[in-house]
Amino acid sequence: MILNTPLDEEKARQLKVGDKIGISGLIYTARDKAHQRLAGLMQDGKPLPFDPQDQIIFYAGPAPSRPGKVIGSIGPTTSKRMDAYTLLLLERGLKGMIGKGKRSQEIKSAIKEYGAVYFAATGGAAALLSQHVVKAEVFAFKDLGPEAIHRLEVKDFPVIVAIDSQGHDLYHSAAQQHRRCT
Repeated sequence: MILNTPLDEEKARQLKVGDKIGISGLIYTARDKAHQRLAGLMQDGKPLPFDPQDQIIFYAGPAPSRPGKVIGSIGPTTSKRMDAYTLLLLERGLKGMIGKGKRSQEIKSAIKEYGAVYFAATGGAAALLSQHVVKAEVFAFKDLGPEAIHRLEVKDFPVIVAIDSQGHDLYHSAAQQHRRCT
């Protein structure tokens, strides 16, 4: 299934855990340090460098691009490290996050409450994922280097719905299934 951004609540609520999605359109990258800065701006009542309403954040920091390439390798980082900042962004309309690994119960509940979605991207496939980036630009916090916020234009960027807007969790259901099989 192809999902064109922006990702509004109506689109998010149609996605189900386990759906294989190809995202096309604009997404933003942000890792730990960028999330810290975004949280600081929100807590201080200052404007953010982008409006998170109906946006998707990819928890990644791209490697520098090689000559002739749009971007270097770009793989997901562990999402749980962003949990301390995610609620603030969900409250401001963020509808999608891309990363790897489990999320806290608080964030799973907030994803359900705000009608958002958590997508998993395959770790270890950063070179492959970079082939789905059509355009890339440093968008904010340039001083953070690879942890700066980048705005990416992606085409058919491969992800799986890991937590849907109903709170269904692929990591939890896979673990339960594994226990039944052993």
